Amino acid sequence: MDTPLRKDQDVPLRGIRPNIVQSIRAFRVQDLQDAATALGHHFLYANLAHAQSKQDVLDLIAQQFTLPTHFGKNFDALSDCLTDPLHKSGPQPGFIVVLEQIPATAKFDKEAREQLIDVFRDAADFWGERKIPFRCFYSFL
Repeated sequence: MDTPLRKDQDVPLRGIRPNIVQSIRAFRVQDLQDAATALGHHFLYANLAHAQSKQDVLDLIAQQFTLPTHFGKNFDALSDCLTDPLHKSGPQPGFIVVLEQIPATAKFDKEAREQLIDVFRDAADFWGERKIPFRCFYSFL
């Protein structure tokens, strides 16, 4: 009777498609990180609460995702970093990405937020075509 009825790593991701970008809603970051560890997936986390502009957002993502120093700090370069180099480095186990507190400021308006989310949607599609899970969860400030 000591055997759990369900696998712990399945709990936070149960019912979540393998390639999706969605609001973090009721998920806890620690639970998502634990699920990534249990599944052997990459866990990428960025807290963007202190960002005011597109450049701030890209700087924080580059720093917290540990992107290469040659990262171009624009949405196209971010897209490339999330797909091409990782794909070329060999088989990937999967990804769980968290973008917390995406800003809503005059310098990072609704259009910029949508462009950022679209970069991660495109990455989810890229990895989905390769049958690699890529789940991205985000929240707004």
